[in-house]
Amino acid sequence: MKKISTKELVTAAVFTAVNIVLAQISIPMPSNVPITLQTLAIALCGYALGAKLGFISVVSYVLLGAVGAPVFSHFRGGIGMLLGYTGGFIIGFVPMALLCGLAAHRKMFVALPCGLIGLAACHLLGVIQFSIVSSRPFMDSLLLISLPYLIKDVASVLAAYYLALALRRAVPLLSKRKSTS
Repeated sequence: MKKISTKELVTAAVFTAVNIVLAQISIPMPSNVPITLQTLAIALCGYALGAKLGFISVVSYVLLGAVGAPVFSHFRGGIGMLLGYTGGFIIGFVPMALLCGLAAHRKMFVALPCGLIGLAACHLLGVIQFSIVSSRPFMDSLLLISLPYLIKDVASVLAAYYLALALRRAVPLLSKRKSTS
């Protein structure tokens, strides 16, 4: 296994910071699941950094929030967030970033379906947890907190793919990353 360089860790940390910032661009909703730009940030972590560093970046974000750092939307943090209404989405960010990262250096017809499968996993975990926490039936939860967000989230995955392409052209360290490294 190849060691991760200090430059790579710093790059992952920068993307963790980008995720924190984009989480704060948030519109509260009556369902307790805000509209944020986190799906853009998560997909960007995977597509720009590849599987290993994208995973490290997103897990760092989740762990920072879990220990109480105010990194989640509306500057919230703590283990209660992971156990609350949006916790399934937050946990779902990990497989989403991983799937985007595995396809990071692939052609669009492979990379985008991988990102969309990651998005589906994220939404599925989010709906399941929301359904349990809110004591609502699964289908009601799906209609309330997943379907209304899908157009924005699919557009976010698409935008993240193209942003990652531009970043890899502009930042030499990113262009050297392989999707499985």
